[in-house]
This record gives sequence, C-alpha cells and structure tokens, in this order.
Amino acid sequence: MTATAPTSAAPARVPAEPSDAEVIVASRDVPERFSEIFDRYFVEIHRYVASRLGDASADDVAAETFLTAFTLRHKYDAGRPQARAWLYGIATNLIRRHRRSETRAYRVTGRATAETDHADRVAEMVSAQRMQPRLAAVLAGLGAGDRDVLLLVAYGDLSYEEVAQALGIRAGTVGSRLNRARRKLRKALEGDVE
Repeated sequence: MTATAPTSAAPARVPAEPSDAEVIVASRDVPERFSEIFDRYFVEIHRYVASRLGDASADDVAAETFLTAFTLRHKYDAGRPQARAWLYGIATNLIRRHRRSETRAYRVTGRATAETDHADRVAEMVSAQRMQPRLAAVLAGLGAGDRDVLLLVAYGDLSYEEVAQALGIRAGTVGSRLNRARRKLRKALEGDVE
C-alpha cells in the first residue's frame, strides 16, 4: 500500500487586524472597542511618559493619555490609519502640564553632587555617571519645543513625520528643533569626552 501526499489546499486567510482608525471609528458606537487601542499602545506610551516624568507619575499620565484619547475619539482623523503619533501628541501635552516638575527634576539632578564616600567616588569615575547631571542640566535648559522633539525621537523612537503629527508642526520644524537640541547637547557635553 502506498501513501499519497495530500493535495495542498490554499492556505486559510487570516483576517487582517483592523487599523487603529477603524477601531477608533467603531468605538464611537461601541465604546468597548477602544480597549484595543489601549492594548496596542499602553506599554509604549507608559514607557515614554516614564522616561520623561519618572515612574511615580507615569501610571497617572499614561492612563490620562488614554482617557483623553477616548474622550476625543470623535475628533480623530480617520484618514490616519495609525493612532501612534496622535497618542504621543496627547501624552506630550499632558507632560507639558507636568513640565515644572520635569524641569525642576532636571535642574536638581544637574546640581546634584556626589557623596564623598569611597563608593561614590568610584561610581563617579564611570563616564555615564559623570555625564548624567550635566545632561539633565542641558535638558532643563532646552526650550520646551526643542526638548519635546528630542525626547519624542530619543525615548519614543518616533520618525520626524510622527513627531510632526504628535506636536502639530511641520516635519522641517522637527528637523530644525532636533538639530538645535543636538547641537546644544553636543556643545555642553564636549567637556566630558576625554
């Protein structure tokens, strides 16, 4: 008896996941659908907020980002298939409300000095450790627009176009702000490179 190989049938089609825009539009009639947007982006938005404000504020601001997005879902531009930049824009605006705390924290870190015990002196020898206070001071000294662009690119890993969408500015402005911020950082940190 010989075995014959089964004929290959066409592979089953897996339905494509609906775009963010489709989910948001559907959530206007079925609010529970918005949880799909939350599930897709919460971890990423939380990580970005935590990098800007610290863990203590991240839970609240990230949650507020999605609450705001849910409230504004009727205004979402359904012509944009991805909501990523929109959510980063909301998060950045909420972070601006916390800007005084953020700037104050950068300034405090920038003024921080090492303790005089041996362990701290050894840690101070590590260049990343030495650079951190100066970096924080430079970030605190950047204009809000430059800092937002720099941190959306660095922490959010957004493209120029996504940053432009998030902040409601032109991509060329993103490039200008990013270059200016990078120049200031480079100039301020040049003394740390040995």
